[in-house]
Amino acid sequence: MDHTIIHFDIPANDIEKMKKFYTELFGWKIEKLGNMEYYGVTTVPMDEKGNLLRPGVNGGLYKKEQPQQQSVNYIYVESADEYSKKIVALGGKIVVSKTEVPGMGWFALAQDPEGNTFGIFETMPM
Repeated sequence: MDHTIIHFDIPANDIEKMKKFYTELFGWKIEKLGNMEYYGVTTVPMDEKGNLLRPGVNGGLYKKEQPQQQSVNYIYVESADEYSKKIVALGGKIVVSKTEVPGMGWFALAQDPEGNTFGIFETMPM
């Protein structure tokens, strides 16, 4: 398995302003997902199953909950539990423990030894 960035999240104080900014700047497609206050950001086209049609990374945009929130990249892993243990063993820390994304998988948020935040993501078996 490649441990590559598979998703990004951008927190925003003003969702509409940020949607306009990224849409006009890069041509990204940004759409609200279901009943959540979360917007999918499409930078690369996908097929009907959600598979990318060419290399790239899609992401999300959501309402910022804390002033210090920054963009986060998520890295694909085989097991959120095992990689959470590895992160701690290597001097990092888990700041949000394994959490389910219904129908998709599980994520955890971590910080490396210098305090940089990143996410790990384990997909649900199909």
